[in-house]
Amino acid sequence: MSGNAVKVARVPSRRRGGVAAAVDGAEQYRWESDSAGMAPEDLAALQRAVESLEHPGLAARLANLAGKPIELLGHALPASALDAIAKATSRGLELALEVALRTMQWTPAPQFLHKAFAAASGAAGGAFGLVTLPIELPVSTVIMLRSIADIARSEGEDLSDPETALSCVQVFALGGRDASDSGYFAVRGMLAKSVTEAARFIAERGAVKEGGPLLVRFIMQVASRFGVVVTQKVAAQAVPVVGALGGAAVNYAFIEHFQEVARGHFTVRRLERVYGKNLVRTEYERLARER
Repeated sequence: MSGNAVKVARVPSRRRGGVAAAVDGAEQYRWESDSAGMAPEDLAALQRAVESLEHPGLAARLANLAGKPIELLGHALPASALDAIAKATSRGLELALEVALRTMQWTPAPQFLHKAFAAASGAAGGAFGLVTLPIELPVSTVIMLRSIADIARSEGEDLSDPETALSCVQVFALGGRDASDSGYFAVRGMLAKSVTEAARFIAERGAVKEGGPLLVRFIMQVASRFGVVVTQKVAAQAVPVVGALGGAAVNYAFIEHFQEVARGHFTVRRLERVYGKNLVRTEYERLARER
């Protein structure tokens, strides 16, 4: 056996989704290695995840739609608008968390339908402006959450597990990074304790207890990052030339961005279940340095 690879367990397995999956509930076949061990198709999937998670491109897309640097537009918003954005962001995430924990077992819908629904709600926001934000943003957030959950399911996640539901909501924080922000694993690590504690809180009570301090802290952490991209979205929709059609395009770009982040995030989690967290992180960081 080459390098320092150590065979942890080997059981009869079949190929599923590009990785080896254990049969009959037996322990997965896993290699822990400091040098190699990933199948080529899994390494390619990890490369795509790196591109999605380390190349946040929403601001550039919105700038193209608005015709101006989106950061400048965001700074130009009045204090009343920023306050409305903060409240709508928190409310949207609270509603998304409730949906994630209570109604995750649904029939998957095609991703284009999620985009269409989000575009429709964005058209209303573009036509009527900030006044519709308290309604439009929670609706858009729940639509995106359902899309994220479908992606999680496709990558082998158990949607009945509270930790998976919280990881779906966590995507809103991972997608709230910009090019100067910390890397994917730094942001994920920052949220890890909150996710673990909140999942335990939910498991012990069997349901969401409104106002639970652990859930409130988790929502606040996610909102602080999600609010950055919500501000960019609102700023783009506020440009006079955007209007209803532009508002639909803004929301389309918005949900597409979070779908890409979700695909990257749950690809990493899928590979971690097969190869172990250490190897996946090592390969991820190597690919991130080489891009």
